[in-house]
Amino acid sequence: MTILFHFRYNSLTCGLHATFAGGIAVSVDLQTSNAIQYEKVVEYKTLPDEELVEEVRIGCQEALEYLIHKYKNFVRAKARSYFLIGADHEDIVQEGMIGLYKAIRDFRGDKLASFKAFAELCITRQIITAIKTATRQKHIPLNSYVSLDKPSHDDSDRTLYDTLTGGRLNPEEIYINQEEYSDIEDQISQILSDLERKVLMLYLDGRSYQEIAVDLNRHVKSIDNALQRVKRKLERYLEVREISL
Repeated sequence: MTILFHFRYNSLTCGLHATFAGGIAVSVDLQTSNAIQYEKVVEYKTLPDEELVEEVRIGCQEALEYLIHKYKNFVRAKARSYFLIGADHEDIVQEGMIGLYKAIRDFRGDKLASFKAFAELCITRQIITAIKTATRQKHIPLNSYVSLDKPSHDDSDRTLYDTLTGGRLNPEEIYINQEEYSDIEDQISQILSDLERKVLMLYLDGRSYQEIAVDLNRHVKSIDNALQRVKRKLERYLEVREISL
């Protein structure tokens, strides 16, 4: 059955509203979606996500609320991996929730991907799209935001966040406002060489080691060495900054 799944997003009430084909309306308040009947929770825990999505398709509000409840921490975890100058962390979380709704709306069970994999893709795309839109509107360069989940090496699972913080900072504290970013930007210009700054900016813009090497007419090993120096310098700066705060 084709579903007409329209959203009205209200950042003040944190509410999302969906209308299904046949006139069935579903409205969910993200702040009160925890209030699900115990019996239903037990029942839904036994069902795979793909079947829950099918329940949502026929207008089951409880199934929709359960999926939101189940994935809300997953959305928050994804949102922690991004920051945007001048934006509140909750703004990014809400964009992630919109991505989750789109995943519920668009998922097709006949595809090979699981719902969780599809939801992760939709959540990430929504957050990145929102950030890019915001940077265009505010004339902020795209290197003003970064996914801290980006691997620090092309073949490594260790992320830039892991490398820079060594796990000592709480991810909730990664939000950086305009004033803090300006301070960090000033420090970067002082502690990094010209090559290191160029490598860092290209890296934060999503370029691979190979692409950066071509852009700067350097060997890949030279790019890797420069980025390692950047990480060591920024890690030392973050340590000093954390102590001084």
